[in-house]
Amino acid sequence: MTALWPQAILTYPSSDGEPVAETYAHLYALLITLEVLRQYLAERRATVLANQFMYYAQGFPKLRVAPDVMVIFEVEPGGRDNYKIWEEGQVPAVIFEMTSASTRRQDEVEKKTLYEGLGVQEYWLFDPKGEWIAEQLKGYRLRDEVYEPIADSCSEPLGLRLETDGGLIAFYQQDTGDKLLIPDELAVALRQEALRRQQAEQQAAAAERRAAVAEQELDALKTSLRDRGIDPDTLLG
Repeated sequence: MTALWPQAILTYPSSDGEPVAETYAHLYALLITLEVLRQYLAERRATVLANQFMYYAQGFPKLRVAPDVMVIFEVEPGGRDNYKIWEEGQVPAVIFEMTSASTRRQDEVEKKTLYEGLGVQEYWLFDPKGEWIAEQLKGYRLRDEVYEPIADSCSEPLGLRLETDGGLIAFYQQDTGDKLLIPDELAVALRQEALRRQQAEQQAAAAERRAAVAEQELDALKTSLRDRGIDPDTLLG
């Protein structure tokens, strides 16, 4: 009689115990990029994930990678503990890696080759400390299944133009030129808008008071004219 052995249950961990980022500069750039793109795509059927395992081969849990930030379209919005391509049915459209001198080979060779093979449309490398990318930012766009350098600083899937802003990536809408505000900038903008609204309300209230005073003065003038036997409507029109 042949013994029946239970099949091993495959598990796909969501963490490996490694730190999220190499330095504070890399972590800050990662978190800001995540939040800015998350807000930008809030009304789209898309999700933005950061430093989470992406499994790309069903049945092989060791075949995984943890992009710093990845944008996936045509999937349900919201977070996941990990991302399995065969379950979601979509490969990330854009991936960002916050790179450094110590991760250069992995980012520029190994991950680039992997993302190219998976069909990731764009791959961006951002060096917040400028350790090996002089201009801090460079990207690759998939053309005929091969990555080519991006020369226009624009992301086609995102519809955004990318610039460097110190240790951060700055994003600008291509159609309007408006910058996507980071949380600190958004807070300042909201305070300024509240102040402008308060000032406008104060100015409107002051104008109403001046109009009321003018109306009272006009009524007093008309009364005075009538007391003197003068028709104010004829005189004042």
